[in-house]
Amino acid sequence: MRPRCFVTVAFVRILLAGLAALSVVAAPVNSTVDGVWRTDGYRQLIEVAGGKLTTYDVTEDSCLPGSVTGTGDGTTFAANEGLVATVDRRAGKLSFDGDLGVRFLHRLPALPAQCRARPSSDALSTFDIFWHTLAENYPFFAAKGVDWPAEGRAARQQVAAHPDRLYNVLCGLISPLHDAHVGLFTPDRRCTSLRPGTPDPATTIPRTVAVADANLDAPVRHWAGGGYADLPGGIGYLRIESFQGYTGTFAGDRAALGNALDEIFTTARISALHGLILDLRVNGGGADPLGLQVAARLTNAPHFAYAKRARNDPRDPARFTTPQPFFVRPAAGPRYPGPVAVLIGDLDASAGETFVQALLNRRPRPVLIGQPTQGVYSDTMERTLPRPGWRLAVPNEEYLDPQGRTYDGTGIGPDVPAPVFAPADLAAGRDPVLATARRLLG
Repeated sequence: MRPRCFVTVAFVRILLAGLAALSVVAAPVNSTVDGVWRTDGYRQLIEVAGGKLTTYDVTEDSCLPGSVTGTGDGTTFAANEGLVATVDRRAGKLSFDGDLGVRFLHRLPALPAQCRARPSSDALSTFDIFWHTLAENYPFFAAKGVDWPAEGRAARQQVAAHPDRLYNVLCGLISPLHDAHVGLFTPDRRCTSLRPGTPDPATTIPRTVAVADANLDAPVRHWAGGGYADLPGGIGYLRIESFQGYTGTFAGDRAALGNALDEIFTTARISALHGLILDLRVNGGGADPLGLQVAARLTNAPHFAYAKRARNDPRDPARFTTPQPFFVRPAAGPRYPGPVAVLIGDLDASAGETFVQALLNRRPRPVLIGQPTQGVYSDTMERTLPRPGWRLAVPNEEYLDPQGRTYDGTGIGPDVPAPVFAPADLAAGRDPVLATARRLLG
């Protein structure tokens, strides 16, 4: 069955190019992938030797050991952060089980000598690597209205004059981006900047979950990533608070989510449901494949989810890798294909947003209720900085809709606008967004 999606002629060309790039059939691997590889996009080198995988983060002026390492059999490596990395030397690609898509590889004759040198950790060296990492990877400076070269020149002068103020200068550089996927982290401080007006998740989320549960008028069965309740009138309520952290590994999270979905989407329950409320208002993100795993339970027909591409030219922010398309494909088990109301807001971020995007071409299309999502979609790259314990998070990807547009910065807006957890509503224990969804589905 052909995927049901509506695309422009221009995007069809992009999509076909992406499908062609993905059509390489990998031959069986009968030897190790030892050697040095450069990724297309992601500004990274991969060294494989003796069953060990080591990454190096590069800019035009630097090469530092990366944060991702792993050990394995020469092809598959158990990496840190609970992921599994696979290097296919014949097809020339790298994949992580918790990420969507592949990173295409180009073999190098040897690791550059610069990667073996110990970098200086002085203030200016740290500043330069920080600035270049964003300059060569971040795609959204123009959309954010930030002149990164000009800002960098002024900031570097401040660091040169006052090296003790390095952290404050770097934090001051990224704060105006208002991008939750950009962050500076040190052993005792962290600098991130959400979209203006976003409430503090740490203080807001516990109260919002309590208020939502109190307004359900039905018992809630909680699981690692959220909760489910059968509401009066044949309406189901599914809240997904995260797409990570259920077990400690991606494989474990996928299995745990699958078990929860098996318990929720039973044949008997699906036959009794007249509508489903999907609450993503406090979903802080995680692994995109888990969002597609849930979407597969909500359709009987495949449809386009999004296409993903990464910036791959350090000097030109308009150049990207070939888009890799992804589709929602019906799950093998019981599925619910009926009316869905999706509750969204500015605490819905990252993989929580790509999940919403993956539902937009579903038929019948869900109705979105609430406020725009946070507007951060890309996977984040964690980059080490020369100062011990200093790290930088930076996004470098775009998630494209069928017209080739991205929702970064703006977020996905609602069909039915409504205030999401306004202070007065929280204080009074009201949930008008939930009430709106129940009324529309009733």
